[in-house]
Amino acid sequence: MEMIPETYYYLLVDFGVIFFPILLSFGPYYFFYKNWKQAFWAILIPAIFFIVWDEAFTQMGVWGFNPRYLTGIYAGHLPLEEILFFIIIPYACVFTYGCYTYWVPKDYFRKIQKHISNLLIIGLVISTFLFWGKWYTNVTFILLSITIFYLEHIRKVTFLSKFYPVYILILPFFLLSNGVLTGSFLDEPIVWYNPMEIIGVRIFTIPMEDSFYGMLLLMLNIFIFDLLVKRKEEKGTSRVETALKKSI
Repeated sequence: MEMIPETYYYLLVDFGVIFFPILLSFGPYYFFYKNWKQAFWAILIPAIFFIVWDEAFTQMGVWGFNPRYLTGIYAGHLPLEEILFFIIIPYACVFTYGCYTYWVPKDYFRKIQKHISNLLIIGLVISTFLFWGKWYTNVTFILLSITIFYLEHIRKVTFLSKFYPVYILILPFFLLSNGVLTGSFLDEPIVWYNPMEIIGVRIFTIPMEDSFYGMLLLMLNIFIFDLLVKRKEEKGTSRVETALKKSI
């Protein structure tokens, strides 16, 4: 990395994450580009919310960014690289989810989906009360527990049985990219966190909360993607049925 200026390091992380998912979106095994329209909305809608949240927490000093590793282009208090993060990471993960559902059509975790969801909700609620007063911890855990409860018990979705194993599959890569951002391989972190606003438990240099923050983001991405793809398929089926009826 010495031949690359430090100011491009965060941008390089973004590029590294998106490179292969973009390259493989056109086949030869899974043609993700056919669902780009659905992926666009699945990425954009949560991104707007997360960027607003990110801006608020940056202004509050919950976290911040090291100018040493940034290009210097900002929107509000957020560097360009951070805004791209909410497009690039979701794209890579929605692509992975699409590949998984294509290559693993059998729903192996359907019977235990609700149990996993309930355990997560209970753990998140308990942790929220145990570590009350920490902004990053509390907001992330509250929003994630509400989201899981809504999807599992109100919407009664089935995609979570495939989301959970996919999240486990992508977690090492998520931790690798976040490890770079939090300083695992650099002299200083690209993204820093206020120690007063996190529990303090870290996976290497990564705050434990990041894993749940990422889960919330990707759960919303994939919920919208799954919903839109199913609607697309239903419309396609309806058109075929209509055409068949007309031909009879």
